[in-house]
Amino acid sequence: MEKKRKTRGVRKILLMGVFWRILFIEAVLLVYSLFYRWWTEDSGPADLFWYAVRIIILVGIIIVFMMVTLRKFLTDKIINPLEALAEANKKARQDYTRANHIDLADDAPDEIRTLVTSRAAMLKKIISISEERLKLVNFIKETFGRYLSQKVVDEILTSPKVQQIGGSRKTVTVLMSDLRGFTSLSEDRDPETMVQLLNRYLGKMSKIILRYDGIIDEIIGDAILAVFGAPDSHGNDPERAVACAIEMQNCLADLNREITASGALPLEMGIGINTGQVIVGNIGSELRMKYGIVGDTVNRASRIESNSIGGQVLIGRTTFDLVKDYVTSLPPRNMMMKGLKKPLVFYSVTAINGPDFRVALSSSQNRGARIPIRIPFTCWTIQDKIISTIPITGETLSMDEKNIYAKTTVPVSPYTDVKLELDFCIDAHCFDEIYAKTIEADPLGQHTRFSITAMREKDKALLAKWMNQATG
Repeated sequence: MEKKRKTRGVRKILLMGVFWRILFIEAVLLVYSLFYRWWTEDSGPADLFWYAVRIIILVGIIIVFMMVTLRKFLTDKIINPLEALAEANKKARQDYTRANHIDLADDAPDEIRTLVTSRAAMLKKIISISEERLKLVNFIKETFGRYLSQKVVDEILTSPKVQQIGGSRKTVTVLMSDLRGFTSLSEDRDPETMVQLLNRYLGKMSKIILRYDGIIDEIIGDAILAVFGAPDSHGNDPERAVACAIEMQNCLADLNREITASGALPLEMGIGINTGQVIVGNIGSELRMKYGIVGDTVNRASRIESNSIGGQVLIGRTTFDLVKDYVTSLPPRNMMMKGLKKPLVFYSVTAINGPDFRVALSSSQNRGARIPIRIPFTCWTIQDKIISTIPITGETLSMDEKNIYAKTTVPVSPYTDVKLELDFCIDAHCFDEIYAKTIEADPLGQHTRFSITAMREKDKALLAKWMNQATG
């Protein structure tokens, strides 16, 4: 084990060094004088003793004189300037602004003055570089923090290995959200107004995700892909994701009250959540890469989200198995989807009541008053955003603000997206195309419920007018 080295200041080293050297010289002179007197004058012991006493007294006087005068000289000229320099360096560790100036005597040695001047120049340069670097780091964090999670930015800046292409396998919970009918809604609005509304929506959703320690992996138009459990797991990632999704829906309900007060139509959002293993890391090439996730878990989260309607939070079976003791949900639904070997099972969650998170959906899911009305229509199924060329005819039985209850000549499978056109005009008003999702359907097509996902503003206004007349 290495011994701890004793530390001594310049004052003690310099003064003790001078003292011992003077003492050594005087001791040599004393021995030489005694030997010379004995050899040349043949003095006896008594004479030599008293001669030695006189010499020792004289040596003591010389040592005291030398130490007093040398100590003051060395202290003023060398020790004090060096101690002031050392003290300034200590202060620089705590606050560099207090260590920039050092007072020196006018007759201080040129070498020490040069040392102080050089130190001040180096300190100024270091401070300037540090401030510039801090500004650059803050600029990078603020700029890229808008594109990546702040945690990812911090990890990239502090760990060079993170900048390498590659990733690691981790178990995470993926949240995907998407606005319903935003594309068709944008067609009737001023682009700048829609961008402002979209930014307002994304800003509120992003704050909630970050508050729950989620990472926003991507924002694609009005869709958000968020990850819980990367780069580090909290141990309760599924619960945090579900609680975050419910609060996102509640926040959208509050936002809708604000935007409808200004005459805009409310927004509707669907959310899908899934838990599983993914590859987390840098994806791409040396020229262009991104920090993200890939894997079947992401694809399944997207599939689950595609089956949701406005106001819903759907979670996959893997997520449900991890949070089932804390959530309130509807019975499971399953859907056989393209590319999957097994049916996709998901649950509609309305609340979570666990040890860490307690939140419930506050947005109203009431279907409102149903208007009995029979209108013939034609619909086409949509698969992978491709509209079928085979029409299906049917007739509405009743309608409310969010749903169309109908019967069809050919059964439409639940959770199928459809494009629907009503063969109906009134007072020179004809309904435009309506996009909806099949929520309930019997095998014969006699009782089918379509949940409206996108509808023209003028058509919604007319439908709302009918609702008021029916309940008035």
